Amino acid sequence: MTLEERIQNSETHIFKAVFPNTTNHYDTLFGGTAMHMMDEVAFITATRFSRQKMVTISSEKIDFTKPIPAGTFVELIGRVTRVGNTSLVVYVEIYIEEMYSEKREKAITGQFTFVAIDENKKPTPIHFKQ
Repeated sequence: MTLEERIQNSETHIFKAVFPNTTNHYDTLFGGTAMHMMDEVAFITATRFSRQKMVTISSEKIDFTKPIPAGTFVELIGRVTRVGNTSLVVYVEIYIEEMYSEKREKAITGQFTFVAIDENKKPTPIHFKQ
């Protein structure tokens, strides 16, 4: 399997409904809740790519460009964008979808870096053979 095939096969899509218990006093999704969801989809993507134990070591440049109102769906998409010796980067996008129309727009983007760890919780090479 090529690197590009492995990246395609590990791309992860998750849909969630935005309910009032996840919103702030403006009736929009809490930023921290969005980041939690993004880290989760990034973790799943990284693990599906590597099939190893992975831990988040950083999140970078989280851009909140649109508020996400209650009563909408969100789609989170995670895709590996860079693979190093022991680490990889996952780019995550969140799209808003209205429940009762075809309207869809990008709301949030960000990058998450993960490191593969061994049984002693030490960095270990990502096993990938082309």
